[in-house]
Amino acid sequence: MSILSAHRVAVVDKENCQSKRCNLECINFCPVNKNGYNCIVLNEEERALISEELCTGCGICVKKCPFEAITIVNLPHELGEEKIHQYGVNSFRLYRLPLPKVGSVVGLVGRNGIGKSTAISVLAGLIKPNFGEVGKELSWEEIVDNIRDKELKEHFEKLSSKKLRASFKPQYIYLLPQFWSKDVRSLIDKKDEKGEKNYIIEELNLRNSLDKKLSELSGGELQRVAIALCYLKDAEIYFFDEPSSYNDVYQRLKVSRIIRSLAEKKKAIIVVEHDITLLDYLSDYIHILYGEQGVYGIVSNRLNSKSGINYLLDGYLPPENVRFRDIALSFEIYSPIEEAVKRKAIASYSNLKKSHSSFTLSVNRGEIMEGEVVGILGANALGKSTFVKMVAGVEKPDEGEIFIGAKISYKPQYLNPAYEESVQSLLEKTVGQRYLDSYFQSNLILPLKVHKLFDKNVKDLSGGELQKVAITLCLLRDVKIYVLDEPSAFIDVEDRLVLGRALQKLVKDQGNSALVVDHDIFLIDMIADSLLIFKGEPSERGEVIGPLSKREGMNLFLKELEITYRRDKDSKRPRVNKPQSRLDREQKEKGEYYYSFF
Repeated sequence: MSILSAHRVAVVDKENCQSKRCNLECINFCPVNKNGYNCIVLNEEERALISEELCTGCGICVKKCPFEAITIVNLPHELGEEKIHQYGVNSFRLYRLPLPKVGSVVGLVGRNGIGKSTAISVLAGLIKPNFGEVGKELSWEEIVDNIRDKELKEHFEKLSSKKLRASFKPQYIYLLPQFWSKDVRSLIDKKDEKGEKNYIIEELNLRNSLDKKLSELSGGELQRVAIALCYLKDAEIYFFDEPSSYNDVYQRLKVSRIIRSLAEKKKAIIVVEHDITLLDYLSDYIHILYGEQGVYGIVSNRLNSKSGINYLLDGYLPPENVRFRDIALSFEIYSPIEEAVKRKAIASYSNLKKSHSSFTLSVNRGEIMEGEVVGILGANALGKSTFVKMVAGVEKPDEGEIFIGAKISYKPQYLNPAYEESVQSLLEKTVGQRYLDSYFQSNLILPLKVHKLFDKNVKDLSGGELQKVAITLCLLRDVKIYVLDEPSAFIDVEDRLVLGRALQKLVKDQGNSALVVDHDIFLIDMIADSLLIFKGEPSERGEVIGPLSKREGMNLFLKELEITYRRDKDSKRPRVNKPQSRLDREQKEKGEYYYSFF
């Protein structure tokens, strides 16, 4: 491979490349092809195959492709020597690796499809890196010789000689039932190498799951079983790929304490996570992964958690002089609701009651104000989804009334992917040409990259892609009230930031209102003007406190979680105090769990 090709990245999206439906514009317009060379040809699958050695990086094929299937990127020369793994010709490649650290939790954060799971799979020995030599399986000796960093070289030497045991919690937990057909108890008994099964069962609230089969578990139960299995292996390094998914905020904190306990036992921990609150609470160090989704990913240098998250929100890495996002996320010193003028009510509800089998939800009267985002927080199975379904008119209360003076757009918690049509067809059928409006294009469609999904069939979308389409449909409708149930599920941290900005802008610009249920406290803190807090006994009874001002509601909620927030001195973003730190103790003594200005 030439020096030039090492720094030219040409990637073809196999799903989007549809040569039978185009005029082969990439081949016919390529200047190199016109000069008699075969820079772009069709492979055996009748998809574009691009020679990175011959490609000049002109970008004509990128612009001419009607399906946006081609990406050409020029990378710095020195980065070519840091390629770790490439999946195939014209396929995704990863540059650099995270650095594990004994006795510490290292967090990985970045967009989906940017290489986080690839990076930890390489470090765990599940993927043998090929350093760009596509189609060749290297020996462990060759792999160690290719590693330049001293810490990483020692890691792979131990891994290759089996002196380093790794325990891995995968991202795709729904595959676990395929490998174990018996009950949870027998699986935990089999995998308990440390004699700590009773401890982990209690800590992760798995007592009621033990006699179930894996196929019978809820998403949260299955996630916590996977975390328990990872914890119970006697290893030197532990990998947790997206441990917060499916769990409510209470369960997320329990999981984070379990993970931190491993670091206290002088183990090395690497965690992939999109929940910034959890990442801040959990991590000692952070690597940001940036690049282009499905094309290439670059692992940043190891950063302390404070700087790493600040750089993430700013979209700029000063140590590497790299900007990976055009817009920085800024924070107001005071909650918007505290500075806002009095707005009129756009909807209201009397005291409500709703029962499902053995569960009863009680709601005190309240109002939804024009131009306001209401954040909804609480544990699972307390009636949050039931409440928003009643507001959206999907369910009716058993007692009380809801008075809505405007149209509502509702995004449910569970999404239906069974549409035999393209994303673009679904958008046109649902909202007409509204999705082409420049306002929605610039604030919603392009930032969420939904335009790249237009030609995909809805039923073929991943969980994150389907979520983004559902959010887009909800926010594109010509209504006055948006109701979104768990919009952060399956989407990455960058898309959560985009969602937060877009929702606040739509509500403020158009005088609309929104109700948002979510377990990502950072997202709720970013978007909410007021809060509804759900309390009670899960699956038995739920009650709603509020609407409360954001400060009052967050203080109440954080006190129950036993965590404290402060403002970061530099970015003014909310930060979780480390447990039992000086600030944590001082704020708890004062009863100020939310936003102390130190």
